[in-house]
Amino acid sequence: MVTLHEGKHYILNNEKIVAAADAADSSAEEGKKQTLTYQVLEKHNHSGDMEHLQIKFDSMGVYDNTYVGILQTAYASGLKEFPMPCVFTNCHNCLCAVGGTINTDVHKYAESACKKSGGIFVPPHEAVIHQYMREMIVKSGGMSIVSDSHTRYGTQGSISIGEGGPELAKAMLGKYYEIEYPGVIGVFLTGKPKPWVGPMDVALSIIGKVFKNNFVKNKILEFVGPGVSSMSMDFRNGIDTMTTESACLSSIWATDEQTKRYFEIHKRPDDFKEMKPGHAAMYDGIVEINLDTIVPMIALPFHPSNAYPLADVIADPEKYMTLTEKEAERVFENNKDIHLDLHSKIHDGKIKVDQAAIAGCAAGSFENIYAVDQIAKKMNHGLGTFPFNIYPASQPIMYELNKIGVLNDLMNYGVRVKTAFCGPCFGASDAPGNNDFCIRHSTRNFPNREGSNPANGQIASVALMDSKSIAATAFNGGYLTSAEDCPAVYNTPEYEFNEHIYDNIVYNGFGKAKPETEIVYGPSIKDWPKMPALTDNLLLQVASVIRDEVTTTDELIPSGETASYRSNPYKISEFTLIRKDPQYVGRAKAAQEFEKARVAGDKEKAGEFYQVLKAAGVDTSVDELMKTTGIGSVLYAKRPGDGSAREYAASCQKVLGGLANICIEYATKRYRSNCVNWGILPFTCPEAEINLEPGEYLYLPGIRKAVEDGATKFTAKVIGKDGAVRDLELDLNGVTEAEKKVLLAGSLINSYKE
Repeated sequence: MVTLHEGKHYILNNEKIVAAADAADSSAEEGKKQTLTYQVLEKHNHSGDMEHLQIKFDSMGVYDNTYVGILQTAYASGLKEFPMPCVFTNCHNCLCAVGGTINTDVHKYAESACKKSGGIFVPPHEAVIHQYMREMIVKSGGMSIVSDSHTRYGTQGSISIGEGGPELAKAMLGKYYEIEYPGVIGVFLTGKPKPWVGPMDVALSIIGKVFKNNFVKNKILEFVGPGVSSMSMDFRNGIDTMTTESACLSSIWATDEQTKRYFEIHKRPDDFKEMKPGHAAMYDGIVEINLDTIVPMIALPFHPSNAYPLADVIADPEKYMTLTEKEAERVFENNKDIHLDLHSKIHDGKIKVDQAAIAGCAAGSFENIYAVDQIAKKMNHGLGTFPFNIYPASQPIMYELNKIGVLNDLMNYGVRVKTAFCGPCFGASDAPGNNDFCIRHSTRNFPNREGSNPANGQIASVALMDSKSIAATAFNGGYLTSAEDCPAVYNTPEYEFNEHIYDNIVYNGFGKAKPETEIVYGPSIKDWPKMPALTDNLLLQVASVIRDEVTTTDELIPSGETASYRSNPYKISEFTLIRKDPQYVGRAKAAQEFEKARVAGDKEKAGEFYQVLKAAGVDTSVDELMKTTGIGSVLYAKRPGDGSAREYAASCQKVLGGLANICIEYATKRYRSNCVNWGILPFTCPEAEINLEPGEYLYLPGIRKAVEDGATKFTAKVIGKDGAVRDLELDLNGVTEAEKKVLLAGSLINSYKE
């Protein structure tokens, strides 16, 4: 059972929850300092003010879907040598199966950059980014920043943050990560999970309770209480990774003897530190979890928060398949050719699944895969034609599973065992067939993230489940089954880590930069386009209006099919909003042509766009407008940016001439940061005031001065298609001095060049 306690609460002696009002003897300020979060942030803050943090990290990581753009930004801004261990893994774009040699070219580029600037290069198929960071880099009490939203190493006593590319470039340049002191939510654990319950079951129980009410949004989750010690490190890691889907900023766990043993196994005993909250730690709210009561769960499409007890779905398939089909109608309301038929999956009162996968940072652990083997032995028969794929999270894990015979067992039963790869999580492998219903132990089940393509009339869906219940389903003919109905004995042997695997293949150049090294550029690697500074005024055309409650980064820029183009900003931008609004790219590029004419001095062409200003009473010459008024596009979405940290969700808009976003609120801090770092004005506006339509114009007179002056309110002029003009009151809140410089310069790259 998961219970939420709103408002300030203390956890006393790591064993009891007390409301602040009932703890008169406790000091709020002292209680704040007794949290693990405060201890770590204070150590890494350089501002001298714990309310306004300037963080320097201990380590960082990037991977092959993001590192080219990050390095291009960092080198353009003056990067010489990495100031901290910087890991480059190749776990997203490593199949090298699409687009000729594009992916291998990217890997060669990164390897040469690691030699030039002192990075750590982990070749393809060796490890997914988060597993390598856990195994080799992260320390108790430390902080890491990684270019992936699932950056969570809290179980090791670390606060680690997933961010977009520009924030990583800043860290590479030795700059501060600036943030207000976050709220801290205590996750108080008691009891012990049942043998058939896995980490995804606990994670989905949390996400289902806190995501939709924003209980933990942009806050740090601090896992404490006697229940922590009841779980292994692999179990904790599986929960920790999934905290991203709660919309929290980061996480940290109390450490114990199991944590210490984890560091010893990985040959890093000196990196362990005992970490526990003080006797009266104060939190901004509590998530109380009795692990004894957690049951196998399932997150139905199209979000991890659509969480239900698995037994309920199995018992009433008609109800839950109808529920999911209705959700599909809402998600795909703009594409009338798409129809998800999940009732066709019901056979004799049971749900027949089409495909299963266990993969990545959430599920590819030694313990998870060992548990699958125990269920396979319990069932003791083959899979038949049911497709079931497993991806261990690193070569050391695969080596150990192979050494003790688990991989032979699984392959004998028909499981396809593959190398370390994040593909199933974001649609770059195991893409299902049309109308397929899949189950996965991976991080997300957003619309089309599994690889289906509605633009081509294809749709599929994914439900998230724990590995144990996935195995029970797979070995039960693909019929949805709970691990509780397949009781196996999980006597997991102690894991032995073979560090020589990395010694023999990973290039560790930290502290050994070779500046004479030439960067290897493949033909598909292109630099960022030039971006002008913010002009005095802006005239923007509305390129898209999205009225979904939340817009994910996968909808802003697809994940799977764009992987091979991540090093070419021009090509990848062609995919922007292709799943949600296929007209966006054409509209944005049409407006951008007028901006190109303005920059080129083509008064006749640019003058065509400026004609609409007459309706707003602007009687300025075209010559003057050419100097003072930039042209571009604007996007409206209610709550954009849920999900991935990928900067392309913002940079692609900028490459297409997007200069502003308007929303009720940004779904995540990292997406807003990406927008700012690419020079996109991050406007917000109450929902009741928004009545924009594609094709309308937004005139922002005096916008540069407003940003310079730190204005938080701005009045824009909306020019309708019929020429009617109305005012639109916009907010420009929370812009820091550092962000102001970036917005005025037009991008982070420009700001650093200045």
